[in-house]
Amino acid sequence: MKIEPGVSLSDFPITQKWPVQHPERLQLYSLPTPNGVKVSIMLEEAGLPYEAHLVSFDSNDQNSPEFLSLNPNNKIPAIIDPNGPDGRPLPLFESGAILVYLAEKTGKFMPKDAAGRYETLQWVMFQMGGIGPIFGQVGFFHKFAGKDYEDKRPRDRYAAESRRLLGVLNQRLTGRDWIMGKEYGIADIAVFPWVRNLVGFYGARDLVGFDDFPEVQRVLDAFLARPAVVRGLTIPAAS
Repeated sequence: MKIEPGVSLSDFPITQKWPVQHPERLQLYSLPTPNGVKVSIMLEEAGLPYEAHLVSFDSNDQNSPEFLSLNPNNKIPAIIDPNGPDGRPLPLFESGAILVYLAEKTGKFMPKDAAGRYETLQWVMFQMGGIGPIFGQVGFFHKFAGKDYEDKRPRDRYAAESRRLLGVLNQRLTGRDWIMGKEYGIADIAVFPWVRNLVGFYGARDLVGFDDFPEVQRVLDAFLARPAVVRGLTIPAAS
């Protein structure tokens, strides 16, 4: 969407369905799923003022014309930053893109040097291209409708790939406090909500042999102990 000069939040159709109470704040449209809480956690960690709007899947909000006007891919999260580049509102979807944008906007949770920045981005992409889709399939075949399929080969395939990805992550974390070393950042914010979901909500700890990855457990525990993470995991609150 090209933003013309003079455009305000009220010009976005999504604000008709979710009225804005604080137009000076970043607007978040989300749900507390692993992808959704990446952005709420980042906003809490960065201390950036925002207003959260619940996109209810139960009400099919994600397929409403208003939401589709912001994200034609009908997925959460999405944002509108009223103070985007050049002072114009910036609409943005895809959780990974939003994390990168917020890191660059605030100057937080991303290395300042170019090499560190690209190394961080590779681990964000590792989550987006691997951990998210594969762990999500484990959830489908282990917890949701797929659990009733007699053929367990799909479940076992995704469980095996999840185990492989956990091994990659475990190796990376060995000798490091966080994915990038001593500094916590957007790579951790991208990855660990999905790890939490895999062993918690999906109940797949035993299926993937999670106890074989002590470094992942250690860093997951540290992640979940952060006050901003505790807050972000419940945002937006259910209405």
